[in-house]
Amino acid sequence: MNWESPFLFQATAFYQLAALPFAFLFHYLCSFLFLFRYIFLLVGGFILACAAIGCYALLVFVSAFCSLAIIHSADLQQVHQWAFCFQMTWQTLCHFWLQYKEYYLQETTCPRFSITLSVLMLMTQRITSLTLDIHEGKVRLWLPHAEKGPLERHLHQALPVCTYLLSFPTLLGGPLCSFNRFQTWIRCSRRTSFSQCSLWAAIQKALGALMLGFLKNMLRGYICAQADQNDCSCFGCVYVLWTSALFFRLTYYSNWMLDESLFLAAGLGLELDCAGTAEGILMDADIWTLETTNTIAVFTRTWNKSTAQWLRRLVFQRSKSHPLWATFAFSAWWHGLHPGQVFGFLCWAVMVKADYGFHRFFRSIAKSQPQRVVCQSLTWCHTQLVVAYIIIAVERRTLSVLWWLFFSYNSFFPLVYVISLLLLAKEKQLDKMNYSSLSN
Repeated sequence: MNWESPFLFQATAFYQLAALPFAFLFHYLCSFLFLFRYIFLLVGGFILACAAIGCYALLVFVSAFCSLAIIHSADLQQVHQWAFCFQMTWQTLCHFWLQYKEYYLQETTCPRFSITLSVLMLMTQRITSLTLDIHEGKVRLWLPHAEKGPLERHLHQALPVCTYLLSFPTLLGGPLCSFNRFQTWIRCSRRTSFSQCSLWAAIQKALGALMLGFLKNMLRGYICAQADQNDCSCFGCVYVLWTSALFFRLTYYSNWMLDESLFLAAGLGLELDCAGTAEGILMDADIWTLETTNTIAVFTRTWNKSTAQWLRRLVFQRSKSHPLWATFAFSAWWHGLHPGQVFGFLCWAVMVKADYGFHRFFRSIAKSQPQRVVCQSLTWCHTQLVVAYIIIAVERRTLSVLWWLFFSYNSFFPLVYVISLLLLAKEKQLDKMNYSSLSN
């Protein structure tokens, strides 16, 4: 079994843990000059990038500074279009380079280059979020010439944007936040009012990440032992699928919690009101909802929550036709267009599309409380197995894994959704025909 992706996450987690003391230091020193906060975060981002990805950091810096040049020079109505086209082109070229090395040259992927692609994906999120805010008039970066001198004006524009794109608490991971919220965190003068709350939350998140990491390593040892026995006959493949997907989910959960811990340790993870009072924690990992929901749609909205909201804003709400398909197709593009990713995200779109009708049918037949409990239990199990099918396709990526998924008993579970979607489409077509005949 290829464990490349989890090892990538472990490498990222190592650098995130190494950055934690500096995040606490920033939190302690942030009472100094306003400019110091930007410089500390930006210099920390440069150092972390060079330490984590080495010479590949140049790819990240090119992305950030070219985007900064576009933001500074493009027209307000076209800045998002230009920045989006450049960033996705640059990221796609890097992804294709990785695929060329993997599939054609048969080279072992350098972990640093894989981390670089992850950083570029996060950079795309921040760049497109900022340019959308500029396009919609939510962010104003330019000051009148009379307010500042030329050098000070350019510094005022460039430094906050560079810090937003390259700050060390957000470079390798973490929830996506808007530029305005980031500015509020940096400028907030009432940090002492929520400092204790933020630090305690950071410690809790770090401990939770370590606990999940311990469970993940135990599960990895168990999966490897099972794999050595080659027990994947008949419905044994279903168990292998579910445990392997659970390993990937634990990997994601532990890394999300560690990212959130770094965020909070720097004092950047709390949701603030206009007065600078803490109202909640910005987070990606709602583990309870993800593990207890019995609907694919709820799982989709909750999985990597800030990314789901970003995709909804960037693609779903701006698509004039078939927004659901457009959103998942773009997500496959954003992830790199590996064969497993293309299949996995398109399969995910079909599952979401069929999910509403699937649960509507079960709600119509479940009249009593015991029947509803049984239906919820069955749909929870089915949701878990469908999600496991998608996760393995996306994470393992290769055609050989897709071939194994197609011809195993695991295909039964998404096939149920596909059949239900076809039946619902046929029923809807019959209703339209009956309505037209009655009208005539």
